Amino acid sequence: MTATTQAQVSPKSSFLPMTIIGVLFFIFGFVTWLNGSLIPFLKIICELNEFQALFVTFAFYIAYTVMALPMSSILKKTGYKNGMAIGLAIMVVGSLLFIPAAQSANFILFLGALFVLGTGLTILQTASNPYVVHIGPKESAAMRISIMGLINKGAGVIVPILFTALVLSGFENFTAEHLAALTEVERTAQINELSSRLVTPYIYMAVALTFLIGLVKFSSLPELEFEAADDHQTKGSITHFPQVILGAVALFAYVGVEVIAGDTIGLYGASLGVNNFASLTSYTMVFMVLGYIIGVTCIPRFISQEKALLGSAIAGILCVIGATTSSAESTLIADILWGWSGIPVIPNTVTFVAMMGLAHALVWPSIWPLALEGLGKYTAQGSALLIMGISGGAILPLIFGKVAHFAENTQLAYWVCLPCYLFILFYALKGHKMRSW
Repeated sequence: MTATTQAQVSPKSSFLPMTIIGVLFFIFGFVTWLNGSLIPFLKIICELNEFQALFVTFAFYIAYTVMALPMSSILKKTGYKNGMAIGLAIMVVGSLLFIPAAQSANFILFLGALFVLGTGLTILQTASNPYVVHIGPKESAAMRISIMGLINKGAGVIVPILFTALVLSGFENFTAEHLAALTEVERTAQINELSSRLVTPYIYMAVALTFLIGLVKFSSLPELEFEAADDHQTKGSITHFPQVILGAVALFAYVGVEVIAGDTIGLYGASLGVNNFASLTSYTMVFMVLGYIIGVTCIPRFISQEKALLGSAIAGILCVIGATTSSAESTLIADILWGWSGIPVIPNTVTFVAMMGLAHALVWPSIWPLALEGLGKYTAQGSALLIMGISGGAILPLIFGKVAHFAENTQLAYWVCLPCYLFILFYALKGHKMRSW
């Protein structure tokens, strides 16, 4: 499909659509970054190792790859506005599936529920993103995308805090070591009690998503009309554009490290005995929000997209070195950065993992315009290829988990991120300029 519409939404009427889409992007972030708290939680109650626990991210992100084409077929038949309602309905089903999963503490059921949530998000994101472009002037589309990114990552700051308050309240000593010290009867009872605490939050989520279905379905959100492209004639031609092929690989690397930084920090913190491990994803998200703010205010006024991408790659490399080599006991960096604020400080090595969020925040918005430049009529194919890069969030965390499990050292596993940032560095220096192989 081409991203051309027959009518542009007038600026005067864009406030309500922008608000509705903003709510949806908050939901995207809320559901996505909840995984960061679920991973260490499920690792304990389901008695998993690091590799097994990271199937949480695999089940969730692989849905984007497996279900993308089926969901796009649904959109062709239903339209984009109805498609958003269908995506929300699928997410309601996924939320309700957490009830039997929590009651049984069955990891397979949890993975199934996560896959269904990911499926709903796949159609929801495919349907809602075009609205961000078309609900206002095309000249300000990048600003609207940045605003949606801030909303998305802002949800990532909030959700771990809510998870800790709703699920872990009263269980400050909730660790694998604590449970191992209990008798079999006591351990089973506490695991069942903790697992059952997931039921109420996901019921609330299902209710909220149901409300959003009505909001989208009966709102004045305009339907967008898209023309169909001749996929048969253009299939395969996109391989003639190195900048988009390499851009997809760079996004694969980026999404992988983004998920590792956001979803494994709690797992890593728990392994080091950090008390507030379930809320550590918030630290990564705060740094990502800071990165987005820098992008909104500085690009292109003070820094070009190319320089932003280059700086992100270099900063990411430095953060990986810091995470893998710095102290697991000292909290000096956190003491300097926010110790005065009363926010709990964390070890230096964990702080560097959180700071990866700041390092790579500008990668996504920088790669897209660089990768799509000069594609012309192949832009739709290029966009689809770049979206496939989201599968990095399914595969790279599993590699991370496998390294952590076999090395018996989670800190060492963060070296997995180094080749990812090195490839992003290559793309920033040369890859985006290539117009032939």
